[in-house]
Amino acid sequence: MIAGPCSVESEIQLNNAVEFLVSNGIKIIRAGVWKPRTRPGSFEGIGEAALPWLRDAALKHNVSFAIEVARPSHVELALRNGIDVLWIGARSTANPFTVQEIAESLRGTTLPVMVKNPTNPDLGLWIGAFERLNKAGVTELAAIHRGFSTYRKGRYRNNPMWEIPIELKRRIPEIPLIGDPSHIGGKRALIWEVSQKSIDLNYDGLMIEVHPNPEKALSDAAQQLTFEEFKTVKEKLAYRSGKIENDHFLNLLEGIRAQVDETDHEIIDALSRRMNLIRKIGAYKRDNNVSVLQMERWNKIMETRSEWAEKMDLNVDFILDIYNRLHTESIRNQTDIMNQKMEKI
Repeated sequence: MIAGPCSVESEIQLNNAVEFLVSNGIKIIRAGVWKPRTRPGSFEGIGEAALPWLRDAALKHNVSFAIEVARPSHVELALRNGIDVLWIGARSTANPFTVQEIAESLRGTTLPVMVKNPTNPDLGLWIGAFERLNKAGVTELAAIHRGFSTYRKGRYRNNPMWEIPIELKRRIPEIPLIGDPSHIGGKRALIWEVSQKSIDLNYDGLMIEVHPNPEKALSDAAQQLTFEEFKTVKEKLAYRSGKIENDHFLNLLEGIRAQVDETDHEIIDALSRRMNLIRKIGAYKRDNNVSVLQMERWNKIMETRSEWAEKMDLNVDFILDIYNRLHTESIRNQTDIMNQKMEKI
C-alpha cells in the first residue's frame, strides 16, 4: 500500500503525515511535488523546494517516497534528491511526446516507474507508454488505475471502466497493477468501496491519499482521508486469495465454468444468427431504398428489451448497453451493404 498527501504543502504537514503513515506500516509515501492542474490559478505544488523535505523525511523515518514527474527536468531533480519511485500522471500518459521525453531522461537509471492510465479510455496509449519506457531500459514498471475522465457527472470522479485495466493485465500479466481509489472515487466516502473492488479484482496494490487535515488541503480536499479514516479503511479491507488450492472447491468451480462456457457458445451462436438476420434486413432496405436507421423500430427494441430484462431480474442498464453495442454493429453492417449498391452505381 502506498499512501500520503495529494500535495506537499509544508514541511510540518509532510512530517505529520509521514510519522502517522510509518506508524501504520506504510513504507512508500506518495507526495505531490509538482501538480499539473486542469486550469491555471489552482495550487500546482511547491516544486523543487519541497524535495529536501522529502529527502530528510526519508532518512529520518527510513521510508521511500513516490512522486509524479511530468518533464525531464523533474526527473533530474528527483534523481538528485534521492527519490525512490516515480510515476507518470494521466495527462502525461496521454501525450506520447511527453512520455518519450521522460523515458529518454530515465535511460541508464534503475528507478521503478509507475504509469497512470491516460485521461481518456485508450488502452493503446497506456500500453504505448510502457513500451516507450521499456525501450529506454526502464524495466521496473507498474500500472496505476485512476479511472477515466468523462464530461458526464456520475457517481465517481473518474469512471473506473474496470474492463480496461483487466485487459491490460491480460495482455501484460507480469506488470503490477495499482488501484488509485482516491482519484476514481473523488469522495472520501467511496474510498473503501473502490479499494475493496480493486482487491477483489486481484490488484497488486493501492495508492490512497491521506492528509492531516483534508478540509484545509490545497488540492483534492474531498478525496483525501483523515488519519482516522485511513486507519478504518485499512482495517476494514478484506484480502482474498487469488489462487484456488482446495481441490473439492476447484472441481465444483470447474463444473460451473464448463456450463458458463457452454452458455457463452450459445450466446455467440445466437449473436451470429441475429447478425445474419440484420444483413438480410440491410439487403431488403437497400433494394427498396429505405434508410438504415428506423428510429421507431429502435425505440421499440429498447423499450421491449428493458421489459424483458426486468422480468428476468437482469440489470436494465447492462442489457441496454449490450443492445446499444449491437445496434452500432448492426448499423455498420447495414451501411456496408448500402455502400455496395453505391459502388455499383
